[in-house]
Amino acid sequence: MDIIKSIKPSILLFFIGFLGIVSIIPLIPQLLVLQPAPLSMSVEMIQIISVAQSSVLLLFMVWLGCVFSKKVGLTSPVIFALARSEDAFNKLKPQIKPALIGGIVGGIFILVFFGILSNYLPPEFISAGEELTPSWYTKVLYGGITEEILIRWGLMSFFVWGAYRLTQKKGSDIRPHNYILAIIVSALIFGLGHLPVAFTLSPEITIPLVAYIILGNATFGFIAGYLF
Repeated sequence: MDIIKSIKPSILLFFIGFLGIVSIIPLIPQLLVLQPAPLSMSVEMIQIISVAQSSVLLLFMVWLGCVFSKKVGLTSPVIFALARSEDAFNKLKPQIKPALIGGIVGGIFILVFFGILSNYLPPEFISAGEELTPSWYTKVLYGGITEEILIRWGLMSFFVWGAYRLTQKKGSDIRPHNYILAIIVSALIFGLGHLPVAFTLSPEITIPLVAYIILGNATFGFIAGYLF
């Protein structure tokens, strides 16, 4: 019975993460159009391969998070409540206000940061970004859920545990610096992970472009990591 209870949250995490992966399928042809080189296979085959690769990565990160999150005191209260048929809304209520504050602060930073760097970003990047418009459900499912499972649930949980084992004796209470380090590292990886798409959108790679992509996304990563 305990095994079933521990597996159900994993299945639910993978399922909602997989919905995010499926939601990006319509976006793939838009990205492929921007590629200068001719395609070596059909768009449909690329979509299948992309979904398969992303699903394997998601499965690994769900497993990684399930193994290490409990070792460092991290959890997903709403997901676990849903998996156990408990009242998920009571678990969600205390998260709503911090999430709204974090989202607003992050959004304001992105707008200000873009305003500062917009004159230094390649015009092709800006115009391509305006044309590449993911649907609202892709932004919610993939950007809001799948990426968080990959980066926060999987990587950050592992990094907290790794930092703890490197800097403290086993069995001691985990100190805050381990979480801070894990938040920073996972957020920077989150920012770096957006570079390939940015390079697809822009034929010119500049320092302001790289800074905008890494720091802009990492800022939201810092906030999401802190909330986690």
